[in-house]
Amino acid sequence: MLNEIKKDAQTRMNKSIEALRQDLTKVRTGRASTALVDSIKVSYYGSEMPLTQVASVAVTDARSLTITPWEKPMVAAVEKAIINSDLGLTPNTAGTVIRINLPALTEERRKELSKHVHAEGENAKVAIRNIRRDANHQVKELLKDKQASEDDVRRSEDEIQKVTDDAIKGVDEVVKAKEQELMAV
Repeated sequence: MLNEIKKDAQTRMNKSIEALRQDLTKVRTGRASTALVDSIKVSYYGSEMPLTQVASVAVTDARSLTITPWEKPMVAAVEKAIINSDLGLTPNTAGTVIRINLPALTEERRKELSKHVHAEGENAKVAIRNIRRDANHQVKELLKDKQASEDDVRRSEDEIQKVTDDAIKGVDEVVKAKEQELMAV
């Protein structure tokens, strides 16, 4: 039972790290990436659809994306969705192809994005600590119910702490990698 609690906590912590990675792909760096527009939703005949399901998105060079809607009437809807997104991008439309040029990030914007990355990292650490707290609570419940000895409980808490430390180290590595990517000119 104690091993199951530890494995469950480890799995949930790994999911937190993976969620952080996914969130950080949306943070714009100096380089163009199709992941930048993954979060954009387009109004498609009355329902909200992800941009990638109504158009093809491609990286043409280091600083620009091309979006080609599969249906000609969708060009205006895609353009409107890009403008309304919180990414601060300006689309240029030429026929059925929408081009997005990504301007170089200013030093001030890089620092602002770096703060955002750190904040996301802290949120992930808080989630991991909450998982640790839940796991330790479950272990103590086993002690209360006389299903585990005090030595087993102490050993399990130490193992859960090691798993937590590893997960927090993983978060720090993800944040550091994203920050280096941001600061690269």
